[in-house]
Amino acid sequence: MLVGILNNVPSGLKLDFDFINNELARRQLGLGRSARMETEHDAAEFVTGVQAGKTTGSPITALIPNADFKNHMRTLGAYATERGKKLTAVRPGHADLPGAIKFGLDDATDVWERASARNTATVVALGAVAKLYLSRLGVDISSHTTRIGIVKACALKDFTDINKRADKDRVRCLDPLASEKMVGEIRIAALSGDTLGGVAEIIVDGLIPGIGSYVSHNKRLDGMLSGAIAAVPSVKAVDIGDGIDGAAVYGSAFHDEIYPGEKHGEYLRKTNRAGGIDGGMSNGQRIVIRAYFKPIPTLKNGLNTVDISTGKSAVAASERSDVCAVPAGGVVCESAAALAIASAVSDMLGGDTMEEVVARYKAKGGKR
Repeated sequence: MLVGILNNVPSGLKLDFDFINNELARRQLGLGRSARMETEHDAAEFVTGVQAGKTTGSPITALIPNADFKNHMRTLGAYATERGKKLTAVRPGHADLPGAIKFGLDDATDVWERASARNTATVVALGAVAKLYLSRLGVDISSHTTRIGIVKACALKDFTDINKRADKDRVRCLDPLASEKMVGEIRIAALSGDTLGGVAEIIVDGLIPGIGSYVSHNKRLDGMLSGAIAAVPSVKAVDIGDGIDGAAVYGSAFHDEIYPGEKHGEYLRKTNRAGGIDGGMSNGQRIVIRAYFKPIPTLKNGLNTVDISTGKSAVAASERSDVCAVPAGGVVCESAAALAIASAVSDMLGGDTMEEVVARYKAKGGKR
């Protein structure tokens, strides 16, 4: 059973349970997922903070059962009566070894269970609540795959219905030619018992300027988003706008020049290299974030490692695992971003009810 708790959601937000469960289904999309996707058909059950379909202002608790748990009840969980097969041939790149050292374990099974990307289901369930919250303010969050292995997609030019279009593709890529090549790369990796990483791009539309802070380092929106997305399993780097490429050019070629709009107080930019964030705050442009995923560390052909029970050389354990989780990873990053932005909005606007939040957001320049 997975349990997730979300605080500081105003009262009066109507929850669309079909939308939330569809978000959980989206987390299982993409070529290259493991057989577990056929076992788990996730649905969230809300047990606190929601009454008759609306939030109450109390902490929200969501439960997501693990359908596969019934097959392991004797060896896993609080009421286990015996130990199962030990995981001692720790996997390079996984939490196995540092987790076992941290907690003084001679078996990394408990680390493997908690560190599993299976836990991202709670991020998506609670992130769906955050998305519903933000949608009331006219904010939309989407994602698509821009790279798998060595294959890169063309830069996105059409920002309409991103998720609707991406979810129809096997790797959630909006470049048809690149998509076919990505599919080929995943199949080659699968046949060779290997794994692949890649890049997902997360897009945030509709956020007004000023969300975040330049005053407090822990309230900077770019820091909050980077931290939330880097905490998604397998993400090893986060890029906002053209941040990585910007490290190689002069400031005159990077910064987005500002022009007056038709109305007083309206400011326009012809480029968006900053990715919608300046000085720790949203600047009113589209927020663009890229999450870089390493290849999954569980390989069918295990890597060289050490068996922590003997201290001798071994081949890493091979467990049920994805070949490539980048398409699903983009969906998880949408939720991580939604949770971070919703937190920043609530911190700035306060408000005990959705009506108060919407009114305050509108007064700051929001569309709704």
